[in-house]
Amino acid sequence: MTTGLFGGLALFLFGMEQMTEALKAVAGTRMKEVLGRLTTNRLSGAFTGALVTAVIQSSSVTTVLVVGFVSAGVMTLTQSVGVIMGANIGTTITAQVIAFKITKLALVFIAAGFAVDFFSRQETVRRYGTIVFGLGLIFFGMNIMGEAMGPLRNYPPFIELMQGMARPGLGIVCGALFTALVQSSSATTGIVVVMASQGFITLPAGIALALGANIGTCVTALLAALGKSRPALRAAAVHVVFNLLGALLWLGGIDQLAALATQISPQHGALQGLERLAAETPRQIANANTLFNVLNTLLFIGFAVPMTRLVTWIFPAREPDAARVIISPRFLDDELIDTPAMALNVARLEVGHLGEQVLKMMMLAQHAIHARDESLLQELEKQDDAADILYAEINAYLNRVGKQTLSEEESQDYYRISQANGYLEGIGDVLESDLAALGRKIIRENLQPSETMQLLLTDLLEGVFRGVGKAVQTVTENDQKAAQEVISLRSEINRRVTAANERQAQSLAESGEARLATLNVEFELTDKLKRIYSLSKRIARLWVPSEV
Repeated sequence: MTTGLFGGLALFLFGMEQMTEALKAVAGTRMKEVLGRLTTNRLSGAFTGALVTAVIQSSSVTTVLVVGFVSAGVMTLTQSVGVIMGANIGTTITAQVIAFKITKLALVFIAAGFAVDFFSRQETVRRYGTIVFGLGLIFFGMNIMGEAMGPLRNYPPFIELMQGMARPGLGIVCGALFTALVQSSSATTGIVVVMASQGFITLPAGIALALGANIGTCVTALLAALGKSRPALRAAAVHVVFNLLGALLWLGGIDQLAALATQISPQHGALQGLERLAAETPRQIANANTLFNVLNTLLFIGFAVPMTRLVTWIFPAREPDAARVIISPRFLDDELIDTPAMALNVARLEVGHLGEQVLKMMMLAQHAIHARDESLLQELEKQDDAADILYAEINAYLNRVGKQTLSEEESQDYYRISQANGYLEGIGDVLESDLAALGRKIIRENLQPSETMQLLLTDLLEGVFRGVGKAVQTVTENDQKAAQEVISLRSEINRRVTAANERQAQSLAESGEARLATLNVEFELTDKLKRIYSLSKRIARLWVPSEV
């Protein structure tokens, strides 16, 4: 019996993992887009959170995505509250599916899913096969657990334990502990439904265990947020506060929730005793679990602002610390490594962060050379150190993502992001090594470009700056239109380079030997700015490779 119980549980959890990973791989990019577009207000955010979590069956992944959007400024913490609340609704789908008692088809699902995965050559089709295979394992594990627990119907200590679960305190504690152990509220409620189908658990006991599962799943969110940014901690805190308050709210209303679930669930009046309990209770527990989360969301959705203020008070913004590293990644999250579509998305955002740093360096370089300020040149070198840190962190992250199984589309995305990361780092090196050296030469030798040449170089720098900015937009937003704009700047940049070169050639013919040093610096400045535009154009061509 013990072997059957734990073996069935192992198959159940393994099937859940297989199905969830395949669902995340298939729906990862689409779910990211849905989250980004449908969170304009709290209600749409709750609906979106429920939809995304119902598809990928992982509220923790939904929460991690939300944290990324909050960090990026795409979504406010108040908006994220709705998504996190909706995620709880999405996790109830597993219990609903299990309660329909289609476990007799377990081996059919396993065979069909395995056949699709084994014989298909298309990665996407194989992942769909894995989803079906995982679902079959879930049902098969349930069957094994149900059969293993059969003898317990006549075992008095076990019957007394199950009867004790009807006491809210004990049921909630047991549900919370088990969920914290298996790291999945969906798994806990699914097992509760299985036990109910054997007639072991009454509806109040099942509801108490489900309430405990909602508390226990907070452990997953807290563990994921440890050592993370303030937005991550606040998002996890919202999850904890919402689930704790929701469970406490219904602690004294389990009987009322049970009555409501009974009214909306199918009745089997022809059956009696244990048989009726086993027939009706699974659907009632699944419905009560969904009702609990839906009603909690409707009750608390109006308190999103006070909840946001509470978690912000608990986790205030950190004071700047000069001893800390000069820069750190803003978006990279290890929790997403095993979901390549989502991991590549945060890597793309981090490359955008590197792009912001490079644009800041360009402005600093222009100001340093114009003002002839040595301290600004030193600051430029410091900013390049920060850019190098980001570049290395992104490279290391992408290296880990590259070890996962990538689809053809993900492989292409991986290549573009990694190449863009290298090109932006190259722009930073041109700014730090070449322009800083030219700036020091101008200061050291007191060189003074002519007013006309200064205007021409400023004009060229403005065009190059716009090109780099559009290249960064191309990466961050996956924007082919921005890439086209970078490439369309080519004729304008060439015109400005030609104008500068012609002016320099004219000055070379007219000037004396004393001005040669200044002209050499002007030629080098023009060449380095052209080099920077060339690198930004290479980034753009990653998104529009047909362009020459």
